[in-house]
Amino acid sequence: MRGFDYFVVMFFCLLVFMVSTEGQLQMGFYSRSCPNAEKIVQDYVNRHIHNAPSVAATIMRMHFHDCFVRGCDASVLLNTTSSGNQTEKLATPNQTLRQFDFIDRVKSLLEAACPGVVSCADVLALVARDAIVATGGPFWKVPTGRRDGTISRTSEASNNIPPPTSNFTNLRRLFANQGLNLKDLVVLSGAHTIGVAHCSSFSNRLYNFTGALGTQDPALDSEYAANLKARKCRSLNDNTTIAEMDPGSFRTFDLSYYRLLLKRRGLFQSDSALTTNSTTLSLVNRLLRGSLENFFAEFAKSMEKMGRINVKTGTVGEIRKQCAVVNS
Repeated sequence: MRGFDYFVVMFFCLLVFMVSTEGQLQMGFYSRSCPNAEKIVQDYVNRHIHNAPSVAATIMRMHFHDCFVRGCDASVLLNTTSSGNQTEKLATPNQTLRQFDFIDRVKSLLEAACPGVVSCADVLALVARDAIVATGGPFWKVPTGRRDGTISRTSEASNNIPPPTSNFTNLRRLFANQGLNLKDLVVLSGAHTIGVAHCSSFSNRLYNFTGALGTQDPALDSEYAANLKARKCRSLNDNTTIAEMDPGSFRTFDLSYYRLLLKRRGLFQSDSALTTNSTTLSLVNRLLRGSLENFFAEFAKSMEKMGRINVKTGTVGEIRKQCAVVNS
């Protein structure tokens, strides 16, 4: 009987091990099923990103927003359906996302080479990395094998993506919900060193901070605020004008963003919030004392961690033929 019990226990342990490892993300997941997959992605990015470097920041943001809702499963790419399902694209944080067609073009190349093999979730993760690298930013490992989700809801995006109006408490909660810590929060916020933002993301800090028209966020440097009002966002209702998130350095992936935080020149409330907590402020200062190479290394670690959030692998989900619609 003891021998039988031992066999049962060992079989159970083996089964648990197999379940826990089956379908896990791995480097070179497509090495047999689509050997040129990653090269196809990289070649397309390298051919086109230099003509539009702002695409790197846009797709990085898309990847971030995707991972924070149902995990990194490309649910952010799905269109609203004729049946009326309101997808993540319609949520306020995603209404300024663009370059979905960039992802679609990469996906079409992969479909031509290896039909039904490479997921949209992996395409988004790879393009985000390759675009940042192509513009001089850090490299990080992107293990593949993600599968695409079939559910996308506006409400979930609204509830899980950290808004630019977040205070520290809200940021900590939303990051912790995804298994990310305060170091990840500070390091990943460093992506704001590149790209631009619409005035609607921060104009309340200039014109309506307390809810009363004419009030300004006291945490925002007054000279910087005056400049934004005069040259960029001339009214509270400006929804089209854009401003650099890291003025003077918004095309370069560097430490300038963190220097601006200490000068009270972070564009969003969520940027400023990093200086309101002793732990995150200490992390900001530590990054500034270190080298650019150190920042790149820390950023890579946090991106690799983010890229694994609630991924669908094995037989969960599907491999979409088109990224904007689930398979019929």
